[in-house]
Amino acid sequence: MNPAEEPAGLYLHIPFCRSICPYCDFAVSVARPAARAALVEDLITEIVSYPDWKRPFDTVYFGGGTPSMLEPEALQRLLSAARSHLPVAGDARIYLEVNPEDANAERAAAWRTLGVGTVSLGVQSFVTSELRRLGRHHRPERARAAVECCLEAGFATVSADLIFGLHDQTAAQWVHSLKTLIALAPQHISCYQLTIHEGTTFGRWRARGKLIEMPETQQATHFALTHRLLAEAGWRAYEVSNFAAAPEHRSRHNRKYWRHVPYLCLGPSAHSFDGRSRWWNLRDAKAYGEALRAARRPRAGIERLSDADLALETVMLGLRTTEGIDLDAFRARFGIDLVERNRALVDELGERGYLRNAGTRLAPTVKGLAVADGLASRLRLAD
Repeated sequence: MNPAEEPAGLYLHIPFCRSICPYCDFAVSVARPAARAALVEDLITEIVSYPDWKRPFDTVYFGGGTPSMLEPEALQRLLSAARSHLPVAGDARIYLEVNPEDANAERAAAWRTLGVGTVSLGVQSFVTSELRRLGRHHRPERARAAVECCLEAGFATVSADLIFGLHDQTAAQWVHSLKTLIALAPQHISCYQLTIHEGTTFGRWRARGKLIEMPETQQATHFALTHRLLAEAGWRAYEVSNFAAAPEHRSRHNRKYWRHVPYLCLGPSAHSFDGRSRWWNLRDAKAYGEALRAARRPRAGIERLSDADLALETVMLGLRTTEGIDLDAFRARFGIDLVERNRALVDELGERGYLRNAGTRLAPTVKGLAVADGLASRLRLAD
């Protein structure tokens, strides 16, 4: 289906956590129950403020932060508001990010009753020392129990996240986490490379020389190891960091971001896209709420993308996926024959094992996925 014709995705940002992880660059804070209750009311107000949004939604994603901190009744209120005031399809897939500490049989049953189809567990590691350095409060045993609990609850898809790239992480430690998760057999696995951002605790430690990043060669080794082990075990990559046991377990919601499908994202710092323009909300939850209570859009900024901007984003996003770029669709949309304009470079990158030119698609190999952004920056789009 043409991305311009696909149903949109709805994202609701819950910006609260029990503590802030040292690597986290998201708009999150530690908040009391009263602040969480106020956020629910603010989100409902913002939901109601979009009566002119006409494109139907076939996904609803609760992200954060830690949306599993909210009581099921609060999640139900948000879902009810979305269904009442926005064109949410009756069979929309509901996604919920879950902290392993929040997962138990009672809560899992409540989430299923809400209609949640996919839970995504922030496991991050099965090595105790790594969890401590990452600022996580659960232990490997709790993470295993959380995955098992959600699998037993019968969700259509259980996903779990891991992080690699701590400077002293050995290949043996990373393999241990991967194999532990493989043995638990969730239907979806995400493996993210640790990125250190300015303004985070890790960023400040790096600036003071207290934290050293993993060398790029070792990062590349861990990346290749990840793709090899998961492929051998039956989890096929469909994006740089995402692996599914079968096509039906690929994230329908996240694929909208990678394929330039419109999405409406609500909550503090949330970024939305309607196919031509992108806008984003105020980052601070208090300022976000004050704007809504004053009957103002809580926007921090907006940009209208040119055709050149959209073409560049399409290339960058496409080369992060194993499907790659649909060359016929790209030519029809932007009037650019991407391969012919970059014939020598495409041939070179193909010979070096970074790209596959299948005639109708230009797609990265696993080696190419590891440097996807660099590949995109080399392709020439303008005359």
